[in-house]
Amino acid sequence: MTEDVIIIGGAVMGASAAYWLTRMAPGLRVLVVEQDPSYAQAATALSVASVRQQFSDPTNVKISRFGIDFIRNFSENIGPSGDVPSLGLQENGYLFLTTDPAQRQVMEELAAMQRACGAATEVWSADQVKARFPWIETSDLAAGSFGPRDEGWFDNMGLLAGFRNAARAQGARFETGRAIGLAVNGDRITGVEIEGRGLVPCGSVVNAAGTRGAAVLRWVGLDLPVEPRKRTVFVINAPNARHPDAPLLIDRGFYLRPERGQWITATVPHEDHACDASDFEPDLHLFEDVIWEQLYARCPGFDAVKVVRHWVGHYDYNTLDQNAILGPHPALPNLFLMNGFSGHGLQQSPAVGRGIAEHILSGGWQSIDLSELSFDRVAQGKPMVERAIV
Repeated sequence: MTEDVIIIGGAVMGASAAYWLTRMAPGLRVLVVEQDPSYAQAATALSVASVRQQFSDPTNVKISRFGIDFIRNFSENIGPSGDVPSLGLQENGYLFLTTDPAQRQVMEELAAMQRACGAATEVWSADQVKARFPWIETSDLAAGSFGPRDEGWFDNMGLLAGFRNAARAQGARFETGRAIGLAVNGDRITGVEIEGRGLVPCGSVVNAAGTRGAAVLRWVGLDLPVEPRKRTVFVINAPNARHPDAPLLIDRGFYLRPERGQWITATVPHEDHACDASDFEPDLHLFEDVIWEQLYARCPGFDAVKVVRHWVGHYDYNTLDQNAILGPHPALPNLFLMNGFSGHGLQQSPAVGRGIAEHILSGGWQSIDLSELSFDRVAQGKPMVERAIV
């Protein structure tokens, strides 16, 4: 039996695409092929699960504007079949800090653009940062950029469960299996080879395979600049730092946010490079060698800290520009890409899933013009510059 759409990858991107496709086109045959339905190593499950409006490109801001409303009002948006009453959005905001006086003007310009898109970003002096968050050391700061609403963190697995439940209720099928190849006739994908099942004919394919997205394209001799990058996240106790209203703080060499009486923190390794998709060995030295000294300098209340837990997640890292690669591949127009999110996938999944569904069903972008994120820029070697990469 021919499937209308086969989605390779069943975490939040695949589930979102399945949800929107079956919502917009009841009766559409949508099959999601999941390699590991436990999601134990999926970026969705291992995400810090945050959402922000503070991006430097208007397209990313528009994606986030839709995403925050969808997340905040999840049960109403997804409907009763989603069976998730709330995603528990904690709107403490993001606070970007800079010690470079030249960056203040950049922050002002970006904040103006973000506000024009509907965000509420404010740019603060060091004194204003100190007044709002007196536990932060501000003597070396030039400015801070803060989102007083529409930014924070939420239940990542609730988002995934809601999309999956609603998609299933609307007729999508989720199958445990491993896609191992694509059948091609001319410039069209005609089927997906599934291990143990054989070739399943289809009308379109969505590559939502996360860190394995490049491998999917290699099956048909194409390249994708996406690779796994390892991120070790630390959960710490800090008995002298009790600040439940703390934002997600982004400083020069680390980020930090509160989490149920504890704190979550991480950094980008100085030597950041591709890792094996199955490598989840933690880089435990990063806390002592990189994070703690900077954290204590910025927040003196973190004089006594203890790492109580850690985990490792992977970014599906776009080596061109750390932004998503979306839409049909020009060489195979019925092969749709949802790849390269570089750590932003969870928060972008509501708008991107909708966009991909609209493109499959109508032949183009509809609600948000996502053409800036198409594969064309990859083919041309022209990165979409996003200065607010975390």
